[in-house]
Amino acid sequence: MTRIQQVLFEVETPYCGHPYFVSGHALFNAVARRVDDAVARELCVSTGVFVPGEYGSLPESCSNSGFAGKVGTSLPAVETYSDLFLFRDAAQRWLLDSRPRDAHNVLDVQTHGGRQVFADKCWFGKPAAHRNNRRSVQWYVHAYLHTGRGAEDVLPVSEDVLDGVRVGGARNYGFGALSVADTQVVELDDLSYAQLTDCDAVLLDVVSPYVLGSEYPGADDQSVPWWWDVPDHGVRRRRSRLVVGDETYELTAVDHGQVVRYAGKDAMKTAKNGVLRVGTHAKYGFGELRVRPADTDRVPERADAVTGGDA
Repeated sequence: MTRIQQVLFEVETPYCGHPYFVSGHALFNAVARRVDDAVARELCVSTGVFVPGEYGSLPESCSNSGFAGKVGTSLPAVETYSDLFLFRDAAQRWLLDSRPRDAHNVLDVQTHGGRQVFADKCWFGKPAAHRNNRRSVQWYVHAYLHTGRGAEDVLPVSEDVLDGVRVGGARNYGFGALSVADTQVVELDDLSYAQLTDCDAVLLDVVSPYVLGSEYPGADDQSVPWWWDVPDHGVRRRRSRLVVGDETYELTAVDHGQVVRYAGKDAMKTAKNGVLRVGTHAKYGFGELRVRPADTDRVPERADAVTGGDA
């Protein structure tokens, strides 16, 4: 059985770090400081995706679709493969269209002592007729842990270990503090993959950067995988870094947020491997992939706009 431990952190203090996500390496280091060497060797940590605590409606791809009240403040039940990715899409497409979803999904920038940081919550004004003149949207970070290819299973990691970790810069000034809002263990083999087995073709979402080259000693360089139906020059690249102690190592990676066609033969196996991540530095969150049926648009509103409207 292959298990992962989903963790939803509440952002307690302003965060001074990457604006798109909390790197898996930062989360790994924060947890590794609190466990022994044996656990740290086995532990693998995903990137952390920012999630607003707001009202939402779960998409049809989820096992329990429809209006769900306040979403983002706790982990929903996971019964299908699609459920794993509810919070992994940075667009957070479950946010309601009837509310200012674009504003709800943007980190507020603050300045503290000359440092630009991201606020732990956003404040919104309300009409004068309302009893309270403003409301807040709390930020959370979704990540998951699993073990490497070794036989030792160290999951679940105790909430006492996870609670209170700090990520990002200026941690000694109190920035980047996270508390555990919710956690759950998921057996990947117990999930339903019917959406993948019932379709003729699938696409791959690059959820986190896929490393092509690394200056880290002993790291393997990679090419664009053969089972991505895309030419080597057909993907967007980015520069990234891996910080180990006082050393910084440059990385070249396929940028996240891209969609490529799948040319492999076993979509369900690729789906499971994509959750556990593939390629160089997968231990630190790189190489996360999602497999998606090719006949469904990952942006439902776009499909509705194409098929709807006046003739």
